[in-house]
This record gives sequence, structure tokens and C-alpha cells, in this order.
Amino acid sequence: MNGRVIDIAIVGGGLAGGLTALAVHRARPDLRIALVESGDMLGGNHRWSWFSSDMSDEGAALLAEFPSAAWDGYDVRFPGYERTLETGYNSLSSVDFDKRLRELLPEGSILAGRKVASLGAHGIVLADGEPVEARAVIDARGITRADDLEGGWQVFMGRHIRTVRPHGIDRPIIMDATVEQHDAYRFVYTLPLGPDELFVEDTYYADSPLLDRAVLSARIDAYCAEHGWTGDEIGSETGVLPVITGGDFDRFRASQAIPGVATIGARGGLTHPLTSYTLSFAVETALAIAGDADLSGDELAATIDQRARTHWRGTQFYRKLGRMLFGAAKPKERYKVFARFYRMPEPLIERFYAGRSNTLDEAMVLSGKPPVPVLAAMRALATRGNPLVMPS
Repeated sequence: MNGRVIDIAIVGGGLAGGLTALAVHRARPDLRIALVESGDMLGGNHRWSWFSSDMSDEGAALLAEFPSAAWDGYDVRFPGYERTLETGYNSLSSVDFDKRLRELLPEGSILAGRKVASLGAHGIVLADGEPVEARAVIDARGITRADDLEGGWQVFMGRHIRTVRPHGIDRPIIMDATVEQHDAYRFVYTLPLGPDELFVEDTYYADSPLLDRAVLSARIDAYCAEHGWTGDEIGSETGVLPVITGGDFDRFRASQAIPGVATIGARGGLTHPLTSYTLSFAVETALAIAGDADLSGDELAATIDQRARTHWRGTQFYRKLGRMLFGAAKPKERYKVFARFYRMPEPLIERFYAGRSNTLDEAMVLSGKPPVPVLAAMRALATRGNPLVMPS
């Protein structure tokens, strides 16, 4: 890359950046791209999951490039209520993400373990002083500040284990809220990755971003012991994600933006406000960029900025639900909101997770006996939420 000029530089080799690099290369193999990641591994240390109904045919084709686990349905469990749903569910590890991108992207296009000193509309400068001139620059780095937004947090710890004997789980349990709630909406998420492999994640919709590793690890130990799962730990991950209920999106975008640079992923506000899912939005943004790959940097930045603002307007309903969840429901009773939701028709649930709820869906979610006090919900909708100050 020394002294060479390229077409598109993508800074940040996580989910959004990696998918964009692949989508552009698939659509326009003639273009010169660079995917720059400060860490040694693309995607970091994560597991991403999605519903099959989240994806367009084109999006599914892009994800089909990666080896992933897939199931024909999933279970949910709440106090006094369980349900099996038939929507397909899928999961991808960052190890497979990294390996496959290195196989698919052109030789020399991945710059891993390389920090960026600066980026602008016409290129980037690496930390060692090497310049890379580019027609367009995309900022796909992780979100670093969100205090212009309001809401709560999704806090989690996941553990990948190899069990000493077959565990007998044949489909994901994406929410087991029968566990003790611990002053938050808590559920345990379990993926059967093989006959003797499980991924078990302890998740909280919490008012604070505090993640106590020792406490969450002990709770995973207890959950596994309760279900008779013993074995060796293969890997683990932790995360703290914002659950966005409101705020000043213009100020948020301005705080992240660099003139002439397209900002994508969570840093660009392209997430599901309530679930914190990013994968489906990362896929569709990657495909959109691939379709506009000949734009100048300024044109691409403006196009993505408009896409993010359209997304913000289109996800207002989910932010309202989030305000009621955090502002009207007592922490230990927040599970009732999701228990009621999971009694809804399956197509409505599919559209909800995909961020495509229609007017009738919204009416159904809000109608009937509310799972939170009406006056408390009205106060929550009329009150500003807590600023999302990212943990250090």
C-alpha cells in the first residue's frame, strides 16, 4: 500500500467495515479497497446472531459467504409462559468472520494491527506516518461517545463451553427470563453450537452500564449447574451496548462525523434502538455502499448521512417503547413487557426485530392490557431519559 492510491478506504474492521469491504469487492472487484483494523483480528471477539426474516435475498447471499450456525426455530421462556417459534435463526463467530474475509478479500487489502492517526475526505494517515490516498473514506470504527442520546444499557457476558456429555438442546433459547431478575430485565440466551457445545450468555436491560465480570460469571456457573451442563470453557465475551430511547440525533451525528467521510455502523447510528442489533442494518448499508461505489467521498458521506437520518425517523416507535420499558416498568418487572410481546403473531415479531414494524403492528403492540402502569408510561414518554455516557 506504500504510496499507492486506492478507491475506497474503510477504517474499522468490525462487522460494519468487514461487510462493507466484502460487499464492495463482490459488486466491484475492479476497485482498489483497503480495510484497516487496529486489532490483529477482524471482528474482534464477538458472536453475531440474526433472524432469517431480517434479511433481504441480497443480504442473505452476502452472509452466505460466511460459515454460520443455523436453526429452524427458537424458544423463549418466561414465568408461566413458554413458546416455540419457527422463524429461522443464525449465528456467526468473529473467528469465522476474520478467516473468511482474509480468504475473500484481495491480497494486501487488509491492514490488520494498523492504527490510524487521522482520516479525512481524501484519505487516511496510519499511525506510523504512512499515507493512503483514497477517493472515498468510510469510518466504521466503534462508537466512542453517545451522551447526546438517551436510554439505558444492554449488558452481557457470554461463555462458549464444550460439555462433557451431549447437552440435548436442539434449538436456541434466545430468552430465558425465568431466572432471578436482579433489578433489571435479565434473561439467559443459549445457543447449541454442536452436540457438545453451548454458548450461554447472561444479558441485562439495565439502567447502568456497569458490568461486574465476577458476578456475571458466577451466575453463568449457577445457570449451567442448574441445567446439568458441565465442561470446559472454549471462549468468552462481554459487552455493553446502548439501548437508545431518545436524544438529539443531529448532535450525535455531528459528534461522530468527519467532513467528507461516510460514518456507518453503531458510530453512525445505524442500529435497532431497542434490541441493539446491528447486523441486518450493517448488511443493508454495505449493499447500498456497494451500489454507490463510484461516488466521490463527499457524495458518499452525504448519502450515508441521509440514510442514517431516515433510519432514525423510521425507528421512532422502538425508542418510545424503550422509554416506557426503562421509565415506566419496575426493573424486576420489565420481563412482563417481553412476555406480553412474545404472545403476538409471529410475523409481527419478525418485522419488529427487522425494524420494519407497520402501523397495524404498532397498534397491536400498544393495544390491550398494558404491561406497565398507564400513567407511568405517559410520564415516561413525556420525560427525557438518562444521557448515554459510555463506560470507560
